Amino acid sequence: MHILLTNDDGIRAPGILAMHEALTRGTPDHQGPFAGPSTRVLTVAPLTVQSATSHGITFHEPIMTREESLPHERDLPGERDNPTGVAVDGRPADCVKIAVSSVWPERFGRNTRPDLLISGINSGANCGINVIYSGTVAAAIEGAFLGIPSIAVSLRMGRGKPRFDLAAARARHVLEKVLAAKALRPYEILSINIPTTEDPSSSGHQAPELAGVARHDPLASDPRSMPPIRVCPMNVHGLIDKYERRVSPMGDVYYWAAGHGLDFHATEEGSDVDLLLKGFITVTPLKFDLTQHATVEAWRERMEE
Repeated sequence: MHILLTNDDGIRAPGILAMHEALTRGTPDHQGPFAGPSTRVLTVAPLTVQSATSHGITFHEPIMTREESLPHERDLPGERDNPTGVAVDGRPADCVKIAVSSVWPERFGRNTRPDLLISGINSGANCGINVIYSGTVAAAIEGAFLGIPSIAVSLRMGRGKPRFDLAAARARHVLEKVLAAKALRPYEILSINIPTTEDPSSSGHQAPELAGVARHDPLASDPRSMPPIRVCPMNVHGLIDKYERRVSPMGDVYYWAAGHGLDFHATEEGSDVDLLLKGFITVTPLKFDLTQHATVEAWRERMEE
């Protein structure tokens, strides 16, 4: 399994480091599609945070890259040296384009490409209309557009300190189910959202999804302790936008975004927003074809001579 790993939070963000660790270090029984030396993970991610940049790409200036060491969240005895990744001074879609067209074949040979693209783990849920704004999802869409099966992974943030190691363990569990089904094909995209996974000591209470999870080795957690998975559509209602009006020292008026990322005008029952807020892991198939196919023929009749 050859995997391209990217994100929109930056190459040193805790989510991407935890995801890399979960994919490459495996579990004690060392089973599953990510086990063993045949797993190859190349990280190509933004140099800086690129959240909510959607599908922007760079055209009119050079895109600088540099090699980066990827520290692990845990230092395990006997493990290999920290791997390296490629930091791209651009947006998530830039990272995927450069990785697939240049970095991957330079590293692994001409006419080679990843078997799978994983984007994440994002710090924050990407459900509902946030799918449109998300750089994390945009990277997965770019990969799918280039013919690589692609998966975006995001973590709903709570009030306490997020446990990205547990989130990555849960993400890996879902990824293994996806690959075992052998149903994700080229040009296809899945968006996975993981419910809040926190250190209970930082929020003053025991997060319900931590019940029964082994604290000494979260990657060895019993899958039965994980939240149930639900496949669902995205919520299509808009966010309730809020902006704080301020005045600069020079007298200019400006606005600072103050809305909540999961505050929608409405939430459909059974949608990704609804189920994520109820504590489920959500899986939503996405597409990049924006054509409204149902109305094409009607518009042909109106417009064509």
